[in-house]
Amino acid sequence: MKKRSSLVAWLFIIVGTSYFLLPLIATFLFSLRAKKDTLGFTAYQRVFADSSFYETFLFSALMALLTIIASLLLLVPTVYWAYLRHPRLHRLIELVSLMPFVIPPIVLVFGLIKSYSRPPVILVQSRGLLIAGYMVLTLPYMYRAIDAGLRATNVKTLTEAAQSLGAGWPRIIWQVIVPNVRGALVNGAFLTFATVLGELTLAQYLAWPAFGPYLARISQNKAYEPAALTIISFALTWVIFGIVLLVNSKDQQQTQFGGTH
Repeated sequence: MKKRSSLVAWLFIIVGTSYFLLPLIATFLFSLRAKKDTLGFTAYQRVFADSSFYETFLFSALMALLTIIASLLLLVPTVYWAYLRHPRLHRLIELVSLMPFVIPPIVLVFGLIKSYSRPPVILVQSRGLLIAGYMVLTLPYMYRAIDAGLRATNVKTLTEAAQSLGAGWPRIIWQVIVPNVRGALVNGAFLTFATVLGELTLAQYLAWPAFGPYLARISQNKAYEPAALTIISFALTWVIFGIVLLVNSKDQQQTQFGGTH
């Protein structure tokens, strides 16, 4: 019976792995056929030779970094304060954090354009509006990461201990709370980074030179370069997740050896 269960488990693992890997392998092989009857990295060379690739990627990376900073500055004190002083607000914040799953990005971007393209507040050409839109789209990932980190931390006890030593609120958040939820913050940050990097709708309709619209434009005009870009994007995503795992493993080791910060 145990042997049969093991075989079934392996069967599911093989089917699941094939489901994810076979399309990726097929895309990779297709990307190598840019030259007739020859396998090579010509499509990758063309992608890396295109200055728009670097410009759009760096722009999206910068927007992702600014979105992460703004989200952390807004959400960490808010969620922390809700945990500490107003636990009943938790359900409301959680409900608000789910709204991006209900409201499509196309509705969000037209709402932003309609609201901020006329006096008295004209922000439609501001990068701040794009970052604000990204913050809304990535709110579920960042909020849930912070919430999970604070849920696993004894916030009230840490705060009372810090206050008894004379620490003020900024110092409590920065030197007591943040170090104890660092792994959760890193997870939320990299999920935000991956989401912003490939986002299409906001950047396209707000007319910004981001990586998502660049991918869409290349897909319309060329055959092999989009496959190469898909592999490159996949590799970048795995690099990001590798960094997440590395940071988390170091954080867990420090927690095990040093206890609570």
